[in-house]
Amino acid sequence: MGPAELMQAAAMARRFYLEGKSKIQIADEFGVSRFKVARVLETALEHDLVRIEIRVPAELDAERSDALRARFGLRHAVVAESPADTAETVENVADPENLGEVAADLLGELVTEGDVLGLAWGRSTIHMATALRRLPPCTVVQLTGVYDAGTADRGSVEAVRRAAEVAGGEAHPIYAPMLLPDSATAAALRHQTGIAAAFEYFDKVTVAAVSIGSWEPGISTVHDMLSERERAHYASLGVAAEMSAHLFDGDGRRIGRDLGERCITVEAARLRRVPEVVAIAGGRRKAAAIGAVLRSGLVTSLVTDTAAADALLEDRRPVRRPALERADPDEA
Repeated sequence: MGPAELMQAAAMARRFYLEGKSKIQIADEFGVSRFKVARVLETALEHDLVRIEIRVPAELDAERSDALRARFGLRHAVVAESPADTAETVENVADPENLGEVAADLLGELVTEGDVLGLAWGRSTIHMATALRRLPPCTVVQLTGVYDAGTADRGSVEAVRRAAEVAGGEAHPIYAPMLLPDSATAAALRHQTGIAAAFEYFDKVTVAAVSIGSWEPGISTVHDMLSERERAHYASLGVAAEMSAHLFDGDGRRIGRDLGERCITVEAARLRRVPEVVAIAGGRRKAAAIGAVLRSGLVTSLVTDTAAADALLEDRRPVRRPALERADPDEA
């Protein structure tokens, strides 16, 4: 390129990339066709006159995020850097506080005024609620009972209150355990005034935040609440993942539906009707469980870490029910 061409290309590039002018506006200014402008801009890139740099915060991984979104047919995927203290940490355990902060920022972006935000029990969702700094005015409803009624002030009830406080909206907590001894007790509790009022909001939820657990001690709340005999029973059915007291095999099929009858939780059919369901889970140890839930089609967006993302991208099994191609809710 000669000096005149260089100066023209630099001027056009400045108009287009820095001043935000359209190719038609630039063409009018310089007295050329818009096709000429397009060729000049392309040439400017080829000759390194213009450099385009895509930058995201250092703690987020744009390439993995995009690959994960495309691989599982998600609306949004946000991959945060895994903890780097030790190789064992990176391989196995997520940093729930870090994921919670990323998820809090995502919810602040996704929730709009007048939405109904649903929060399910989970360590990651609790950390997310703690990290919330901004939410537009919205109603917040609890989607599951608590892990232990004695810890309600430190768990999902407090998370719902915290989110509602940030949003300046109504809070609808559930003061009941997640798992009951039998289906009759669970049914009776669902008809209690406060719990029934929360359940009435389930069909109004527009954005939900959930956690995912793998079927092993300390990684699944439901697993830890069951007896050894019950754990063995569901393990024999091939359970690979748990989300909001719903169990899934490795291919994302729901199994052990009788467990849900004993639980205070949002039904899978209702969850499938929620326009935006954000799952928060990470760590290579949870990767198989995350993949199972993604294959169920119940989750539309995911916040995870690089360790889990790498394992998920290595798994080439087909996605049976992409969330953005949701089937009839009655099939859930």
